[in-house]
Amino acid sequence: MMKILAHRGYWKISDEKNSLRALTDALKKGWGIETDIRDYKGELVIAHNPADGNSTKLEPLFAEYSRLSEKPLLALNVKADGLYSLLPEVFERYNIKPENYFLFDMSTPEQYIYMKRGYKTFSRSSEFETRPIFTEQCDGIWLDQFSDGDHIVNSLDGFLKAGKVVSVVSPELHGRAGEKVWAFLLRYKGNDRLYLCTDKPDEAEEYFK
Repeated sequence: MMKILAHRGYWKISDEKNSLRALTDALKKGWGIETDIRDYKGELVIAHNPADGNSTKLEPLFAEYSRLSEKPLLALNVKADGLYSLLPEVFERYNIKPENYFLFDMSTPEQYIYMKRGYKTFSRSSEFETRPIFTEQCDGIWLDQFSDGDHIVNSLDGFLKAGKVVSVVSPELHGRAGEKVWAFLLRYKGNDRLYLCTDKPDEAEEYFK
């Protein structure tokens, strides 16, 4: 069955995005989450933009996650270089296993390092990145589309047939209507190698029932 990823948690107003409450609320509803990770003064934090002293620390989220009996998926958007030196300790401390997460959006040299160290990574595909790096070596594809067009529609089937896990970025993340993509995805809703990252996880859950 297709899995839902709540983009920056389950929030209703923009200021709630990536807050500890929004992220844990999404997890408690059984949805996976997408969130952004950086470092600040030697600690891992949650921050889409450059981190500061007000950034939420990552460990409280992992602590909440470790207490869940069911483990929804963690899609961790790597926003800074060098985090591979900080992740092993917190992954071990909170028992974050390979089936629990994937990392994506790091730079090409960084992704190579992550893969060499055994981390689970997804490579990006979009209308501007039609041939994702490390397609054969990576664990999955982050399938994005920034503008109007049919990149998702034209690409998804090929990646799935190649045996890849695919996370589709829902169009509302880029300010566009999502009806066409969601209607297209209906035919794949039974595929457990497909994820949908969305700002509207409650609506998506209802739509794809």
